[in-house]
Amino acid sequence: MKKLILTLIAALGIVTGAQAAEGGIAWDKAPNRTTDLASLQNGAKLFVNYCLNCHSAAFMRFNRLQDLGITDQQIKDNLLFTTDKIGETMKVNMDPHQAKEWFGTVPPDLTLVARSRAGHGGTGADYLYTYLRTFYRDDTKATGWNNLAFPAVAMPHVMWELQGERRPVFEKVEANGHETEVFKGWEQVSPGAMTPMQFDQAMGDLVNYLQWMAEPAQNTRIRVGVWVLLFLLMAVVFTWRLNASYWKDVK
Repeated sequence: MKKLILTLIAALGIVTGAQAAEGGIAWDKAPNRTTDLASLQNGAKLFVNYCLNCHSAAFMRFNRLQDLGITDQQIKDNLLFTTDKIGETMKVNMDPHQAKEWFGTVPPDLTLVARSRAGHGGTGADYLYTYLRTFYRDDTKATGWNNLAFPAVAMPHVMWELQGERRPVFEKVEANGHETEVFKGWEQVSPGAMTPMQFDQAMGDLVNYLQWMAEPAQNTRIRVGVWVLLFLLMAVVFTWRLNASYWKDVK
């Protein structure tokens, strides 16, 4: 028993150390508005304008945006930048070899990113919401940008004109005989086209769209699932009463 306890303590220490070594900050809670069509439409616009230049969404077709209340003509007029056909998937024309040369890695496909990025810090949406809002200037990096949620990220801050430039503020704290830096907040260096509240709301819309894109039928699945469970509950009640009525004379 003593050996088992010591083993569990050692394993816990390894896990905690691994999490601390990952760096980054605590993830903020993402707004969950996947049923808000206005939010999803704005998120789709942001995705096409800012993300689809480098990242693809190869498992999503443009005409699926009809589910968000966007007409074919609106899609053709405002969202078709990488193809001429509304039935095509959301692919980019960037050459993978050039992308690797420019960024050091090929930008990943984002179709399922809201589901694949979940971790001990929260859901994939929480991670994306935090990541998109924690870029800061770092002249030591090739892109000129860094990120608190993803230190040394290869991606530049493509929406810096909306957010402006910010600087993270750290406070030195001594713990267990070691001095560490703890993130305390942000200092705005230059303003952006949006206020901090507007930018947070825009990133919330973008994350909502990424959540929806990862599983467009999710809301329908949940709605149908509720009705199925209610039906099964009623069936259980009827079956229970029918069983009692059937066996009452036998007993």
